[in-house]
Amino acid sequence: MAAEISLPSTLRKAFALIAFAYLLALLIAFGIGYLLRGLPLLWMLFLADIAGTLVIYLFGRVFRNASFYDPYWSVAPLGIAVFWLLRATSMGLSTRQIIVVMLVFAWGLRLTWHWARQWQGLQHEDWRYRDLRKKSPVWFWLVDLAGIEIMPTVLVFLGCLSLYPAVSVGKNPFGIIDIAAIVVTGGAVVIETTADEQLWRFVRGKPKYGEILTKGLWACSRHPNYFGEVLFWWGLFIFALAVDASYWWTIIGPAAITILFVFISIPMMEKRSLARRPGYAELTKKIPIFLPWFPRH
Repeated sequence: MAAEISLPSTLRKAFALIAFAYLLALLIAFGIGYLLRGLPLLWMLFLADIAGTLVIYLFGRVFRNASFYDPYWSVAPLGIAVFWLLRATSMGLSTRQIIVVMLVFAWGLRLTWHWARQWQGLQHEDWRYRDLRKKSPVWFWLVDLAGIEIMPTVLVFLGCLSLYPAVSVGKNPFGIIDIAAIVVTGGAVVIETTADEQLWRFVRGKPKYGEILTKGLWACSRHPNYFGEVLFWWGLFIFALAVDASYWWTIIGPAAITILFVFISIPMMEKRSLARRPGYAELTKKIPIFLPWFPRH
């Protein structure tokens, strides 16, 4: 068993480098946050988040691999959740605060692990980044900075705005809206985990070229993992409403992330699948693209 899970030395070194990069990003973000502590909390946290992103960006540029940023999506919310939790500990922790942070960590750690088991080392870069590098070889540094790193960081930060009331304010007592939020957020984690596991087993089974996964959740949606991801952010928003309806403005987070997946990520995946899988065009007539539903025959 030990031999099955042991990593080649080059991959271990790559993960050690990734860990160092993210530790340094955390320290820089903490330092920037301390220097800007006189600003409103949300602005201070946002600028610290951007500083951490820039550290990861520099590592990606030095090693010519934009995938250094890939774990940031699931790691940054953990730090943001802990930040708000530490500010709330002086007043005592509520049931809602504990549940929200646990759900965020369940989502973040699981998603980070899913990335880690697929990452093959410093030579492995996401195919979308490689395509962008080929299309814009001269300006890729700007595409990388603005499109691959800063833009997702801003979107995730907007999604994490719901954590501000849910973890640090806690005005209303725990109630029925919290239960609804638990069902949506927890259900989202289960859906995304299940979809990722089904796809992981399918890929590990070395399918024939062009073969398509149409079992499990993938029989009800062509992108069930993305559906689970988007649903997670809407669940956090419901927690914000449970605290106080006046925090309705945090809807900007899940709305922006929904737009990202529906109008950018999914169309890119669809285009790639149509080009690489001969039977995918016929499949689009049977299985819904995003929202899970019974397949059409």
